[in-house]
Amino acid sequence: MLSSALNRASRSSGARRAVERFPVTRKVVDRFVAGETIPQAVAAAADLDGRGVRVTIDVLGEDVTDLAGAQAIRDGYLALLFELHEADLAIGSDVSLKLSALGQSLPVSGPEIATLHAHQVCAAAEAVGCTVTLDMEDHTTVDSTLLIDNELRADYPATGNVLQSNLRRTSDDIAALAGSGAGLRLVKGAHKEPAAAAYQRKVDVDEAYASDIDALMASCCYPMIATHDPQMVAHASSAAQVHGRGSADWELQMLYGVRTDLQARAVQEGRLMRVYVPFGDDWYGYFMRRLAERPANVAFFGRALLHR
Repeated sequence: MLSSALNRASRSSGARRAVERFPVTRKVVDRFVAGETIPQAVAAAADLDGRGVRVTIDVLGEDVTDLAGAQAIRDGYLALLFELHEADLAIGSDVSLKLSALGQSLPVSGPEIATLHAHQVCAAAEAVGCTVTLDMEDHTTVDSTLLIDNELRADYPATGNVLQSNLRRTSDDIAALAGSGAGLRLVKGAHKEPAAAAYQRKVDVDEAYASDIDALMASCCYPMIATHDPQMVAHASSAAQVHGRGSADWELQMLYGVRTDLQARAVQEGRLMRVYVPFGDDWYGYFMRRLAERPANVAFFGRALLHR
Protein backbone atom coordinates (compact mmCIF):
# COMPACT_ATOMS: atom_id res chain seq x y z
CA MET A 1 0.00 0.00 0.00
CA LEU A 2 2.83 2.41 0.87
CA SER A 3 4.55 1.77 -2.47
CA SER A 4 1.31 2.40 -4.34
CA ALA A 5 0.77 5.68 -2.49
CA LEU A 6 4.31 6.84 -3.23
CA ASN A 7 4.01 5.93 -6.89
CA ARG A 8 0.79 7.98 -7.08
CA ALA A 9 2.51 10.83 -5.29
CA SER A 10 5.33 10.78 -7.85
CA ARG A 11 2.84 12.24 -10.38
CA SER A 12 1.07 14.63 -8.00
CA SER A 13 1.90 18.32 -8.25
CA GLY A 14 0.44 18.91 -4.78
CA ALA A 15 2.61 16.22 -3.23
CA ARG A 16 5.61 17.63 -5.04
CA ARG A 17 5.07 21.09 -3.57
CA ALA A 18 4.72 19.60 -0.08
CA VAL A 19 7.92 17.55 -0.35
CA GLU A 20 9.92 20.43 -1.82
CA ARG A 21 8.91 22.67 1.10
CA PHE A 22 10.71 20.48 3.65
CA PRO A 23 14.04 22.22 4.36
CA VAL A 24 15.76 18.85 4.74
CA THR A 25 14.57 17.48 1.39
CA ARG A 26 17.67 18.61 -0.49
CA LYS A 27 19.90 16.74 1.96
CA VAL A 28 17.96 13.53 1.44
CA VAL A 29 17.64 13.93 -2.32
CA ASP A 30 21.42 14.35 -2.54
CA ARG A 31 21.76 10.71 -1.52
CA PHE A 32 20.04 9.60 -4.74
CA VAL A 33 20.61 12.51 -7.17
CA ALA A 34 24.06 13.79 -8.20
CA GLY A 35 23.16 17.47 -8.10
CA GLU A 36 21.26 19.70 -10.51
CA THR A 37 24.02 20.78 -12.91
CA ILE A 38 26.28 19.17 -15.51
CA PRO A 39 29.48 19.99 -13.55
CA GLN A 40 28.02 18.19 -10.52
CA ALA A 41 27.14 15.15 -12.65
CA VAL A 42 30.61 15.08 -14.22
CA ALA A 43 32.18 15.36 -10.75
CA ALA A 44 30.11 12.37 -9.57
CA ALA A 45 31.20 10.42 -12.66
CA ALA A 46 34.84 11.26 -11.98
CA ASP A 47 34.52 10.12 -8.37
CA LEU A 48 32.99 6.81 -9.41
CA ASP A 49 35.58 6.35 -12.15
CA GLY A 50 38.29 6.77 -9.53
CA ARG A 51 36.75 3.85 -7.65
CA GLY A 52 36.68 1.62 -10.72
CA VAL A 53 32.98 2.13 -11.37
CA ARG A 54 31.49 3.05 -14.74
CA VAL A 55 28.42 5.24 -15.11
CA THR A 56 25.19 5.66 -17.01
CA ILE A 57 23.93 9.23 -16.59
CA ASP A 58 20.32 10.38 -16.74
CA VAL A 59 19.32 13.99 -17.36
CA LEU A 60 16.21 13.98 -15.20
CA GLY A 61 12.94 14.85 -16.88
CA GLU A 62 9.86 12.93 -18.01
CA ASP A 63 6.34 13.46 -19.33
CA VAL A 64 7.47 16.50 -21.32
CA THR A 65 4.40 18.27 -22.69
CA ASP A 66 5.83 20.64 -25.32
CA LEU A 67 8.44 20.65 -28.06
CA ALA A 68 10.59 23.26 -26.33
CA GLY A 69 10.84 21.06 -23.25
CA ALA A 70 11.88 18.03 -25.33
CA GLN A 71 14.50 20.10 -27.15
CA ALA A 72 15.85 21.35 -23.83
CA ILE A 73 16.34 17.77 -22.59
CA ARG A 74 18.08 16.85 -25.85
CA ASP A 75 20.35 19.87 -25.52
CA GLY A 76 21.10 18.85 -21.93
CA TYR A 77 22.37 15.49 -23.13
CA LEU A 78 24.46 17.06 -25.89
CA ALA A 79 26.07 19.43 -23.38
CA LEU A 80 26.64 16.56 -20.93
CA LEU A 81 28.37 14.45 -23.59
CA PHE A 82 30.66 17.36 -24.50
CA GLU A 83 31.65 17.87 -20.85
CA LEU A 84 32.25 14.14 -20.32
CA HIS A 85 34.54 14.19 -23.35
CA GLU A 86 36.37 17.27 -22.07
CA ALA A 87 36.89 15.51 -18.71
CA ASP A 88 38.19 12.37 -20.46
CA LEU A 89 35.27 10.37 -19.04
CA ALA A 90 33.15 9.67 -22.13
CA ILE A 91 34.80 6.46 -23.32
CA GLY A 92 33.22 3.56 -21.46
CA SER A 93 30.42 5.73 -20.08
CA ASP A 94 26.73 5.54 -21.02
CA VAL A 95 23.78 7.91 -20.99
CA SER A 96 20.21 6.83 -20.22
CA LEU A 97 17.39 8.38 -22.23
CA LYS A 98 13.72 8.53 -21.31
CA LEU A 99 11.82 8.89 -24.56
CA SER A 100 8.98 10.68 -22.77
CA ALA A 101 11.50 13.40 -21.92
CA LEU A 102 12.44 13.66 -25.61
CA GLY A 103 8.84 14.16 -26.74
CA GLN A 104 7.40 10.65 -27.11
CA SER A 105 4.05 11.68 -25.62
CA LEU A 106 3.57 14.91 -27.55
CA PRO A 107 0.11 14.95 -29.17
CA VAL A 108 1.42 15.55 -32.68
CA SER A 109 4.20 13.27 -34.04
CA GLY A 110 5.47 12.46 -30.54
CA PRO A 111 7.28 9.18 -31.39
CA GLU A 112 8.86 10.72 -34.48
CA ILE A 113 10.10 13.73 -32.49
CA ALA A 114 11.50 11.50 -29.75
CA THR A 115 13.22 9.31 -32.35
CA LEU A 116 14.84 12.34 -34.01
CA HIS A 117 16.10 13.67 -30.68
CA ALA A 118 17.38 10.22 -29.68
CA HIS A 119 19.21 9.92 -33.02
CA GLN A 120 20.91 13.25 -32.35
CA VAL A 121 22.00 12.14 -28.88
CA CYS A 122 23.23 8.78 -30.23
CA ALA A 123 25.28 10.54 -32.91
CA ALA A 124 26.92 12.79 -30.34
CA ALA A 125 27.53 9.86 -28.00
CA GLU A 126 29.16 7.77 -30.72
CA ALA A 127 31.42 10.68 -31.65
CA VAL A 128 32.92 10.77 -28.13
CA GLY A 129 32.96 7.01 -27.46
CA CYS A 130 29.94 6.90 -25.18
CA THR A 131 26.96 4.54 -25.46
CA VAL A 132 23.21 5.13 -25.05
CA THR A 133 20.52 3.11 -23.28
CA LEU A 134 16.81 3.81 -23.65
CA ASP A 135 15.03 3.70 -20.30
CA MET A 136 11.72 1.85 -20.18
CA GLU A 137 8.71 3.59 -18.67
CA ASP A 138 5.20 2.27 -17.95
CA HIS A 139 3.75 -0.70 -19.85
CA THR A 140 1.87 1.49 -22.36
CA THR A 141 5.18 2.70 -23.84
CA VAL A 142 6.94 -0.66 -24.30
CA ASP A 143 6.01 -1.31 -27.94
CA SER A 144 6.90 2.22 -29.03
CA THR A 145 10.19 2.17 -27.12
CA LEU A 146 11.27 -1.19 -28.55
CA LEU A 147 10.42 -0.02 -32.07
CA ILE A 148 12.47 3.15 -31.63
CA ASP A 149 15.34 1.15 -30.14
CA ASN A 150 15.31 -1.19 -33.14
CA GLU A 151 15.48 1.81 -35.49
CA LEU A 152 18.33 3.41 -33.54
CA ARG A 153 20.36 0.18 -33.51
CA ALA A 154 20.32 0.14 -37.31
CA ASP A 155 22.62 3.19 -37.21
CA TYR A 156 24.05 2.85 -33.70
CA PRO A 157 24.37 -0.88 -32.88
CA ALA A 158 25.55 -0.23 -29.32
CA THR A 159 22.22 1.35 -28.32
CA GLY A 160 20.72 -0.57 -25.41
CA ASN A 161 17.28 -0.91 -23.90
CA VAL A 162 15.64 -1.73 -20.58
CA LEU A 163 13.25 -4.59 -19.85
CA GLN A 164 11.16 -4.87 -16.67
CA SER A 165 10.65 -8.31 -15.14
CA ASN A 166 7.44 -7.30 -13.40
CA LEU A 167 5.76 -7.11 -16.83
CA ARG A 168 4.24 -10.39 -17.95
CA ARG A 169 5.43 -9.87 -21.52
CA THR A 170 9.13 -9.55 -20.74
CA SER A 171 10.10 -13.21 -21.21
CA ASP A 172 8.66 -12.99 -24.73
CA ASP A 173 10.51 -9.73 -25.38
CA ILE A 174 13.80 -11.35 -24.34
CA ALA A 175 13.10 -14.28 -26.66
CA ALA A 176 12.37 -11.88 -29.54
CA LEU A 177 15.63 -9.98 -28.94
CA ALA A 178 17.79 -13.00 -28.07
CA GLY A 179 19.66 -13.04 -31.37
CA SER A 180 19.99 -9.28 -31.78
CA GLY A 181 23.14 -8.73 -29.74
CA ALA A 182 21.50 -5.72 -28.10
CA GLY A 183 22.53 -4.46 -24.70
CA LEU A 184 19.63 -5.14 -22.34
CA ARG A 185 19.36 -3.71 -18.84
CA LEU A 186 17.15 -5.96 -16.73
CA VAL A 187 15.25 -4.30 -13.88
CA LYS A 188 12.36 -5.44 -11.73
CA GLY A 189 10.29 -2.34 -12.56
CA ALA A 190 9.45 0.77 -10.55
CA HIS A 191 6.08 1.73 -12.06
CA LYS A 192 2.74 0.73 -10.57
CA GLU A 193 1.13 -1.45 -13.24
CA PRO A 194 -2.28 -3.15 -13.59
CA ALA A 195 -2.55 -6.87 -12.82
CA ALA A 196 -3.35 -7.67 -16.43
CA ALA A 197 0.05 -6.33 -17.48
CA ALA A 198 2.28 -7.07 -14.50
CA TYR A 199 2.91 -9.42 -11.61
CA GLN A 200 1.65 -7.95 -8.34
CA ARG A 201 3.37 -10.13 -5.74
CA LYS A 202 7.05 -9.62 -4.91
CA VAL A 203 7.68 -13.36 -4.96
CA ASP A 204 6.38 -13.57 -8.52
CA VAL A 205 8.49 -10.61 -9.65
CA ASP A 206 11.58 -12.15 -8.04
CA GLU A 207 10.91 -15.48 -9.76
CA ALA A 208 10.45 -13.75 -13.11
CA TYR A 209 13.63 -11.72 -12.60
CA ALA A 210 15.73 -14.81 -11.91
CA SER A 211 14.25 -16.56 -14.95
CA ASP A 212 14.91 -13.51 -17.12
CA ILE A 213 18.54 -13.41 -15.94
CA ASP A 214 18.95 -17.01 -17.11
CA ALA A 215 17.40 -16.22 -20.49
CA LEU A 216 19.58 -13.14 -21.01
CA MET A 217 22.76 -15.01 -20.11
CA ALA A 218 21.82 -17.73 -22.62
CA SER A 219 21.13 -15.18 -25.37
CA CYS A 220 23.42 -13.32 -27.78
CA CYS A 221 22.59 -10.06 -25.99
CA TYR A 222 24.82 -8.12 -23.61
CA PRO A 223 23.19 -8.50 -20.15
CA MET A 224 23.14 -5.51 -17.81
CA ILE A 225 21.78 -6.87 -14.54
CA ALA A 226 20.39 -4.02 -12.44
CA THR A 227 19.84 -5.19 -8.87
CA HIS A 228 20.75 -4.43 -5.27
CA ASP A 229 19.75 -7.92 -4.09
CA PRO A 230 22.83 -9.99 -3.13
CA GLN A 231 20.95 -13.20 -3.99
CA MET A 232 20.23 -11.94 -7.49
CA VAL A 233 23.85 -10.84 -7.87
CA ALA A 234 24.94 -14.36 -6.95
CA HIS A 235 22.34 -15.85 -9.30
CA ALA A 236 23.59 -13.68 -12.17
CA SER A 237 27.22 -14.63 -11.50
CA SER A 238 26.32 -18.32 -11.49
CA ALA A 239 24.28 -18.03 -14.69
CA ALA A 240 27.14 -16.17 -16.39
CA GLN A 241 29.53 -19.00 -15.52
CA VAL A 242 27.09 -21.63 -16.77
CA HIS A 243 26.91 -19.89 -20.14
CA GLY A 244 30.63 -19.23 -20.41
CA ARG A 245 30.49 -15.46 -19.96
CA GLY A 246 33.62 -13.75 -18.73
CA SER A 247 33.79 -10.52 -16.73
CA ALA A 248 33.69 -8.41 -19.92
CA ASP A 249 30.59 -10.18 -21.27
CA TRP A 250 28.03 -8.76 -18.84
CA GLU A 251 27.74 -6.16 -16.11
CA LEU A 252 26.04 -5.30 -12.85
CA GLN A 253 24.22 -2.00 -12.48
CA MET A 254 23.07 -0.22 -9.32
CA LEU A 255 21.61 3.16 -8.45
CA TYR A 256 23.59 6.15 -7.29
CA GLY A 257 23.62 6.20 -3.50
CA VAL A 258 22.13 2.72 -3.04
CA ARG A 259 24.12 -0.25 -1.67
CA THR A 260 27.52 1.33 -2.16
CA ASP A 261 28.92 -1.61 -0.17
CA LEU A 262 27.77 -4.02 -2.88
CA GLN A 263 29.17 -1.72 -5.56
CA ALA A 264 32.61 -1.76 -3.91
CA ARG A 265 32.46 -5.53 -3.44
CA ALA A 266 31.64 -6.07 -7.11
CA VAL A 267 34.70 -4.04 -8.14
CA GLN A 268 36.89 -5.95 -5.68
CA GLU A 269 35.66 -9.23 -7.15
CA GLY A 270 36.57 -8.12 -10.66
CA ARG A 271 33.04 -7.59 -11.95
CA LEU A 272 32.12 -4.79 -14.33
CA MET A 273 30.08 -2.41 -12.17
CA ARG A 274 28.06 0.52 -13.54
CA VAL A 275 26.11 3.06 -11.49
CA TYR A 276 23.00 4.90 -12.71
CA VAL A 277 23.68 8.58 -12.01
CA PRO A 278 20.67 10.92 -12.29
CA PHE A 279 20.99 14.69 -12.13
CA GLY A 280 18.90 17.78 -12.81
CA ASP A 281 16.32 19.99 -11.18
CA ASP A 282 13.39 17.77 -12.24
CA TRP A 283 14.25 15.21 -9.55
CA TYR A 284 10.89 14.76 -7.83
CA GLY A 285 9.37 11.83 -9.79
CA TYR A 286 12.63 9.88 -9.71
CA PHE A 287 13.06 10.50 -5.98
CA MET A 288 9.55 9.34 -5.09
CA ARG A 289 9.95 6.10 -7.08
CA ARG A 290 13.17 5.35 -5.21
CA LEU A 291 11.23 5.72 -1.95
CA ALA A 292 8.51 3.44 -3.29
CA GLU A 293 10.98 0.70 -4.23
CA ARG A 294 12.49 0.12 -0.79
CA PRO A 295 11.01 0.67 2.69
CA ALA A 296 14.52 1.40 3.93
CA ASN A 297 14.58 4.50 1.73
CA VAL A 298 11.34 5.74 3.33
CA ALA A 299 12.84 5.16 6.78
CA PHE A 300 15.93 7.13 5.77
CA PHE A 301 13.74 10.05 4.62
CA GLY A 302 11.66 9.84 7.79
CA ARG A 303 14.70 9.96 10.07
CA ALA A 304 15.99 13.01 8.22
CA LEU A 305 12.64 14.77 8.63
CA LEU A 306 12.63 14.05 12.37
CA HIS A 307 16.06 15.67 12.69
CA ARG A 308 15.45 18.64 10.45
